Amino acid sequence: MRTPKTLHKFFKLLLGKNKRFLFFVVSILLLEIALVAFNGGGFDWTRGFLHTTTTTAPPGILLFEASDCANCTKVETFIKNNAVESKVKFTRLDVVNNSTNMNILSDKAQTCGLDQSQLGVPFLWDGSHCILGYVDVIQFFRKEMAKPAVKPKNP
Repeated sequence: MRTPKTLHKFFKLLLGKNKRFLFFVVSILLLEIALVAFNGGGFDWTRGFLHTTTTTAPPGILLFEASDCANCTKVETFIKNNAVESKVKFTRLDVVNNSTNMNILSDKAQTCGLDQSQLGVPFLWDGSHCILGYVDVIQFFRKEMAKPAVKPKNP
């Protein structure tokens, strides 16, 4: 069976005269293989170049906030006035000028199927669900504080 003339011409052009193009394509493929091998992820077209899909987040409840956020200030006031930190264990992650925390927020939102373009803070990840907005975040903390304390088991 003979190769069609157009396909033959394409390969002749690709492999013959245009070696720079072939070098470029092979370089891009090798770069992607290296990203997958060394970072455990790969190129994520929704987030940009060199962002891998494996961002390590601290375990447990995560509260994403920003220092210049009025609604975050409302959550902060509630936390202080009700001594939430002494009753509920959670980690605060500031997303302002912190790409790692922003990537963790994006990963959690993606897990919940949320539209990345409509994300904001305060945003809370309870370990399996996303909670958006200061009203719902405060309601979450109220429910958590109302739960009976779990006593550690003695060996």
